[in-house]
Order: sequence, then C-alpha cells, then structure tokens
Amino acid sequence: MKSLSEQLTELSDRTRHVEDVVGAAREKNRARLEAQRESIKTSAEAGAAKASEQIAQAEAGAEARWNAVRSSVNERFSELRAEAEQRRAERDVRKAEHRADRAEEDAVDAIDVALLVIDQAEYAIADAVIARAEADEFASSRS
Repeated sequence: MKSLSEQLTELSDRTRHVEDVVGAAREKNRARLEAQRESIKTSAEAGAAKASEQIAQAEAGAEARWNAVRSSVNERFSELRAEAEQRRAERDVRKAEHRADRAEEDAVDAIDVALLVIDQAEYAIADAVIARAEADEFASSRS
C-alpha cells in the first residue's frame, strides 16, 4: 500500500498530466493530443489491471477471514451446546445458578459476535458496491 505522501505525489503528477491535455486541446495540437490520449489509455489499462488484482486479493482475504470467523463461531457454539448438555446432567442448585449466569454471559457474547458479523457483512456489502462501481467505471472507460 502506498503512503499518503506517495499517493499525493501521484495525484499531483496526474493533475499536471491533465493540465497538459487541456493545454494541448486549447492549442488544438492534434498530434500532441493523440500522443497524450495513447498515454492516458495505457495508464488507464494499467490502473484497471492493478485495481482488478487488488480486488481479487481483497476478495480472497475477505473470504479467508470470513471462513475463519465462521469456523470460530461454529466452534464456540459447539462448545456452548456441549456445556448445555453437561449442565442438564448436573442438579446442584448453586452450580445451576452459576451456570445460568455464565449462560447469560454467553448469550451476551453471542449477541456481540452476531453484531460483529453484521458489521463485517455491512462492510463487505459496501466494499462490493464500491468494487462493482469501479469495475463499471473501468468497463465504461474501455469502451
């Protein structure tokens, strides 16, 4: 990932390039405009390829993280079910109270996990919408 300074430098360079294109258009220098158009096309294609690669990497990373979260959640719920079976086998009132407290805490934790997963889903949705918009922009710029 580029640093902010590098990104700002790239933005500045691109701005100067756009100024050159506008200057050529004002001068009606067709040869210069055609050369700049080819340069822009090459740059846009490189940017599209880079963005596609970054999107693919992000998708793979997101899928791996989601699978890890899913596995962790499934494991925790399996533990909770096993503990519930064990609780049913025991009949001590004091232990039952303690287990009830723990079960309530587990329920709170499960809700927290559910909220976290919802947050992650919302983030993934926003990321997907942005990726689709970028893909559409790249597709329309290639037309």
